[in-house]
Amino acid sequence: MPITVRLGDSVEKRLDELAKLTGRTKTYYIRQALEEKLDELEDLYVAEQRLEQPEGKRWSLEQLERGDDLES
Repeated sequence: MPITVRLGDSVEKRLDELAKLTGRTKTYYIRQALEEKLDELEDLYVAEQRLEQPEGKRWSLEQLERGDDLES
């Protein structure tokens, strides 16, 4: 699906330079950046949704690091 994105001059210049330096296409780097950012945003959304649900189970970092039995 074609999408048009307007980039600022400095971002476009950096993208051009990176593509030339590495021999990869600008499209490759745009796709990589978008996929990584979408992963982060999806994780953030899920975390925020879970925090809003008080009935859900939660574990502390210490419990996770110790490997406590989290099924009970």
